[in-house]
Amino acid sequence: MYNGFTDAVVRAVTRRDSRRHVSPGGGAFQGTEAKQRCDDGNGCCYSGGDGRGVRHSERAAGNESRRLPIGRTAPSPLQKTRNKRLDSIQTVITGKTRLPSPPLICINILDLVREDDFTFQDLAQVIGADPSLTAKLLKVANTPYYNLSGSVTSIEKAVAILGVNIVKIIALSFVVYSEFQVEEDGSFDIDLFWRRSLTSAVAAEQIATALTGSGGNLFLIALLQDIGALLMRNWRPTDYRQLSRTALNGRAPLHHLERDFFGFDHQTAGAELFKSWNFPEAICLPIRYHHCGDDAPQQYRLAIDILEAANVLSCFYNDSHDVAKITQAKHLLTAGLGFEQHAADSLIEEVARKSGEMFVAFGINGATMKPLSQILQEANEELGAMYHSYELMMLELKQAREKAEALAQELHESNERHREMAYKDDLTQAYNYRFFQEALGQEISRSQRYGREFSLVLFDLDQLKEINDTHGHLVGSQVLVNVSRLVQKKVRATDIFARLGGDEFGIILPETDASKAGIVAEQIRRSIEASAGNITATISVGVTSYSSDHGDWDKRVIFNKADAALYMAKKTGKNRVHVA
Repeated sequence: MYNGFTDAVVRAVTRRDSRRHVSPGGGAFQGTEAKQRCDDGNGCCYSGGDGRGVRHSERAAGNESRRLPIGRTAPSPLQKTRNKRLDSIQTVITGKTRLPSPPLICINILDLVREDDFTFQDLAQVIGADPSLTAKLLKVANTPYYNLSGSVTSIEKAVAILGVNIVKIIALSFVVYSEFQVEEDGSFDIDLFWRRSLTSAVAAEQIATALTGSGGNLFLIALLQDIGALLMRNWRPTDYRQLSRTALNGRAPLHHLERDFFGFDHQTAGAELFKSWNFPEAICLPIRYHHCGDDAPQQYRLAIDILEAANVLSCFYNDSHDVAKITQAKHLLTAGLGFEQHAADSLIEEVARKSGEMFVAFGINGATMKPLSQILQEANEELGAMYHSYELMMLELKQAREKAEALAQELHESNERHREMAYKDDLTQAYNYRFFQEALGQEISRSQRYGREFSLVLFDLDQLKEINDTHGHLVGSQVLVNVSRLVQKKVRATDIFARLGGDEFGIILPETDASKAGIVAEQIRRSIEASAGNITATISVGVTSYSSDHGDWDKRVIFNKADAALYMAKKTGKNRVHVA
């Protein structure tokens, strides 16, 4: 259990704020006159931005006897006020509370995973040195959240099945969770704090996995993002309780109130803590900016967008089931992160189910979480109970609702079929030109927003006219179908493969540069050539790529470049790949 806030955090904040002071209104100005308390071994002095200072004994002699360093001017009243606030924060904390030290097991895990040549056995040995952590990790590893394949009985097996990163994240999560437990005082619910944090962690990992195929460090980042609030609450419980009440009343966000009152917020406090524990920058910086993503380095913007959506979902499930929160969460997932509506709904349901599993694994007693569908169902049931005297009317309404739902489901299925028909090529069942153009525009927008690269591949058959003339159009159509099936087996689920017309096809390869796209194109070309059988069928392929460095390129420019590459492949002998 930790014992309070940290002089180290305040020293770090004070060093930064000596260069940039935050005003009560949230603004900032540059301050070379900021004073920092230091100790030269003989007493206390106040040093200015140039390294020179005035002794404490000189300050006690009065304003008239105080001498300013040459070239310095007296600080303004506003500067004195801000300096006094920083000094008072440091005075209150220094000597009374200490920065929580990282547990030895945490240090050992972090040190190990920094080594390039560590093995599964090394990680298992480090974790196995702590029997309590081992038992907790195996308990989580055997939950449906992480493992559907059978019983995990050893740390070595957990590492082999789950992977190093997941085991590392689970272990560090338990270490920090065990370290930051506070006593109940009637005004703070520590179990609610951890329920919120765990739900955010589950949601962030689920969103990241859906978007990128991997949760990365998002579970751990989301779990730890508000640890700074625990530190600040333990440091100044009365003041922090009042700030929390003010934030709950909706007057201002909590992190704004923290900055106005203390000069820094829980983002900074948490980030400084984990930085002092030697956590990597990829964890500390998203924590530092999780409430102010626009100020974060570009490479962390997506992580912070994911944290925002995860936090809104956590608020909905753990607080008041506010309709505005679930509406906001759906908007962030669909409009902000590009989820389809049905995918967003499924994810919201999964977050509730998987969060419940993690509550049990972390030993949060009595914690349950109802999925959104159950919440809506119970709301309907409660509404029916309010009007029990109108049972017949309610029955009729229920029947009408069931009919409406059946019709709606039928309409939905019909719309899905029509949508599929509208976007699929009848012959090859690949996507059609219309869908391909929409997907290309979306991929350009995603690349510009997140700084990602993607590639465009165009190809057509070299001999389709000869096949049609020699064997007939039915055989030519079957060749197109066979080529399409072959390509669909070669591309990833995230790639977009479409028939653009006649014998011309296109592929969008997200997160793929030109060189890798050229390799994929060559593999497809060889597989088609090898499967031709008695009827010769080869393709010529053009490849180009796009990144945000290309500026305002639009669909037409990118398409033309790939088309020009295809023309060069044809011109230089066919049955080849040309990368532009």
